[in-house]
Amino acid sequence: METDDCIIIGAGPAGLTAAIYLARFHLSIRLFDCGSSRAATIPCTHNHAGYPDGIAGKDLLALMLAQAERYGARREAVEVTALARDGDDFGVRTDHGEWRARTVLLATGVVNHRPDMDAALHDRALAAGLLRYCPICDGYEVTDKRVGVVGTGDHGMREALFLRGYTRDVTLVSPAAVHDLDDACARALDAAGIARVEGPCGGFAIEDGRLALDTAAGRMAFDSVYPALGSRIRSELAVAAGARATAEGCLEVDDHQRTSIPGLFAAGDVVKGLDQISHAMGEAGVAATTIRNTLADRAPLRR
Repeated sequence: METDDCIIIGAGPAGLTAAIYLARFHLSIRLFDCGSSRAATIPCTHNHAGYPDGIAGKDLLALMLAQAERYGARREAVEVTALARDGDDFGVRTDHGEWRARTVLLATGVVNHRPDMDAALHDRALAAGLLRYCPICDGYEVTDKRVGVVGTGDHGMREALFLRGYTRDVTLVSPAAVHDLDDACARALDAAGIARVEGPCGGFAIEDGRLALDTAAGRMAFDSVYPALGSRIRSELAVAAGARATAEGCLEVDDHQRTSIPGLFAAGDVVKGLDQISHAMGEAGVAATTIRNTLADRAPLRR
């Protein structure tokens, strides 16, 4: 069986950046992509440097893939099901066969927890900017608009406070019947003038150009709604192989993106960080360079 220099698992901004670097290092790599990059769901990002008019997530990924392929990167449309050390190398099992690699980079990202709404409606609302998941990315677009945050507790409070920097009209809606807010959270919300409404929320629909939902206070409609419901870190492959992770599931890495397993690297949202494209790309550049140097320590890399 052929042994690649590196297998990259995940083809979002982190995985594709690493593919560009590693291919340009003249290394043999494979890029495994199950087609579920969170970046692909971004209707238009305006804070990615170099695109003053913004760029859709799918368009950005397509450009990055084309750049990686120009230098010889190979994308495989497969889903990885298991990962394990095999001597000094790794065995990578997929739904279409097995491969070996000297190193592996995990760039699998996270999955947002969604509000309880129809999938087709979710996608329409997301495309229209009525539903948003990242106030760091697109808070500017809701400046002085009516914004709802579906969430509670410390996480919901912090997201509502962050959005208060863009608009005075912010309402925190509990996803369940009652809010789970301690006194400190309640005081912080009150001091910022953020309304609190009990749930459960449901009955989502697009009405008169807004996203409407049912609450304990009646039906409400917002220019944009932010679900602050957390996410699932897609680190299961590495954890099953023995890599250390936080209680939330974020993989622990050093300053060079090395996990606790020699030869296994991680970059992007699967690592605790900012959940930003630019940050993921930076981590991927560090990881790819370290991978190249790690391989050079094992055997000289010469043309």
